[in-house]
Amino acid sequence: MYETLTIETDLRGVATLWLNRPEKHNALSAQMIAELTQAASDLTADESVRVVVLAARGKSFCAGGDLGWMREQFDATPETRAVEATKLAMMLNALNTLPKPLIGRVHGNAFGGGVGMASVCDVVIGADHIRMGLTETRLGLIPATIGPYVCARMGEAKARRVFMSGRLFGATEALGLNLLARVVPEADLDAAIEAEAAPYLACAPGAVSRAKALLRAFGPKIDEDVIAHSIAELSACWAGDEAPEGIGAFFDKRKPGWAPGE
Repeated sequence: MYETLTIETDLRGVATLWLNRPEKHNALSAQMIAELTQAASDLTADESVRVVVLAARGKSFCAGGDLGWMREQFDATPETRAVEATKLAMMLNALNTLPKPLIGRVHGNAFGGGVGMASVCDVVIGADHIRMGLTETRLGLIPATIGPYVCARMGEAKARRVFMSGRLFGATEALGLNLLARVVPEADLDAAIEAEAAPYLACAPGAVSRAKALLRAFGPKIDEDVIAHSIAELSACWAGDEAPEGIGAFFDKRKPGWAPGE
């Protein structure tokens, strides 16, 4: 059913949603975005699923947006760019509004959209060796569609420390930025995930769902207008001059024009 994902559900109803493009560091391709949207729908509809763990195969958790997919947007029409940005935004919204607990298992590096994937989880446990970063501005882009979720997780004041600079940071700083709830050695990651998941199994699933929806209503508003604004901003970046230069420089293995020389 899925080519870029796998779902494994144990007898208790704990489902693990695995990002499964290890050869591409689980970068978010158009196919993966579509399959994640479908997976969110399938997990919502499956009444046997009580808790969802978002995890990843391979070395990395998620390297962000697939650069090939982003490069295709430069030759696309504005209408096509908007459609593709909308698909990404709706995938994030589907995971953010999943009516079941979503626990992030971040075992490896998470950059750009990978930070966004962590931000739509209810709680995230990270291995102590990981690196994270909102690296979009290095490529002439901005953390647009992930922005509402990153800001909701970190708060504006903390987000300002890393949202625009593109710098990388480690697990300890990610903990202080509210991106991670706990940091453990990688060998202890599965036990830490189990400790987060198990308490939900003693709770009424309908009450858990309603409590999650209520909390979202109390938090920062991520409504249609906010999502539409994020889509417009991403589309505008794809249409500008900096993104082709930044992504072209990455593929050419050179510095972009704005980067300092040696």
